Amino acid sequence: MQHESNLGFPILSDAGVAVAVVFGLRFWLPIDLIEVYKLFGNDLAEINSDPSWVLPMPARYVIGTDGVIAYAEVNPDCTRRPAPSEPLPVLDRFRGRALA
Repeated sequence: MQHESNLGFPILSDAGVAVAVVFGLRFWLPIDLIEVYKLFGNDLAEINSDPSWVLPMPARYVIGTDGVIAYAEVNPDCTRRPAPSEPLPVLDRFRGRALA
């Protein structure tokens, strides 16, 4: 699902994990971890409308209007997320081009 934010550019939210599937950015939870999720009331199969118990890998991309990827960050370890400020220099470069 794409939505607009106050950032001035579209953000993609992949609620059904469809984009993660296309980009190969998903992983299957092992059975023992599925049971832990269920204990906490997190039924991913129901949430994602997909019985496969998959999760997307955390990923961020900045893609120019020309389709070129200017920034990419993917880490299969969801506990290691970079600071939200990391792609800001790339976004500033895009903003500089728009102002020029």
